[in-house]
Amino acid sequence: MSSGPQDRPGVAPGVLLGVDVGEVRVGLAASDPLGMLAHPVATLRRDQEGSADLEEIADEARRRGAVLVVVGMPRSLDGTERVAAQRARRYAERLQRCLEVPVRLWDERMSTVDAHRALHGSGVPGREQRGVVDQVAAVLILQAALDSRRAGRPAGAPLTARKPRARRSRDPDAKDAT
Repeated sequence: MSSGPQDRPGVAPGVLLGVDVGEVRVGLAASDPLGMLAHPVATLRRDQEGSADLEEIADEARRRGAVLVVVGMPRSLDGTERVAAQRARRYAERLQRCLEVPVRLWDERMSTVDAHRALHGSGVPGREQRGVVDQVAAVLILQAALDSRRAGRPAGAPLTARKPRARRSRDPDAKDAT
């Protein structure tokens, strides 16, 4: 019998959400309650002027009882944070203010490219990929984070802008302080 995230101290079981942030659309994925498999949820229109997309994600997190949200961080191939990564970090920080659960950043180099490849490989024509590629990228981000968690590693990096004590106690991937 294999152990799951719920069997390790400091790692709470429950649904995780994955978010792929784009300029125009945001892909959203969710895990099953055991945190084993990621599946697509929605493609949201990015609300650059307001926060409708952030509120939709927060509503989804509440509806599903999510314990953690993982936002893809598109680092460059050399690992540095350029413009896209900085935008994703700002988006994650804004999202954190809408949530009562922690947000973590997942290094998602090439996830959109991999999503396009997966869609192409499954026979989805290029024109039809636009509406679902963000969801597929969110699934890839979330599944990688879930796999990392099952291997005993954290599901991404914590936001540095977070207040250390108020949020850390709710972080299902934080090690037990006692």
